[in-house]
Amino acid sequence: MVHAHMTAWFLAIILFFVALGLHKSGKQKGFKVLKMILRVLYILILATGLGLIFSLANISFLYIVKVVVGLWVIALVEIILGRTAKGENTKVLWIQFVIALILVLYLGFALPLGTYIF
Repeated sequence: MVHAHMTAWFLAIILFFVALGLHKSGKQKGFKVLKMILRVLYILILATGLGLIFSLANISFLYIVKVVVGLWVIALVEIILGRTAKGENTKVLWIQFVIALILVLYLGFALPLGTYIF
């Protein structure tokens, strides 16, 4: 389950940046298609993440924080794509995205569930 979760969020991050590149190059149809694929990946990320959380015998506060920050990252990806499509300013959202992504990656790899990097 851990590998499915990691694969889903890794693909989502890659497709997020590819979608932004398509929008920047003016390929709106590809941009919209990738937004739809990203939404399917959000469902996979949420399903595998919930599966991981419910497989724990003892859920600590840090796991709850990781879930909340993970939802924050997904929301920021969707908001950044939406505002980019409308041509609005996304500077503050990008700062939040970087902070939230670093935090969720740190918590994901530091907590004792699955892969150990730190």
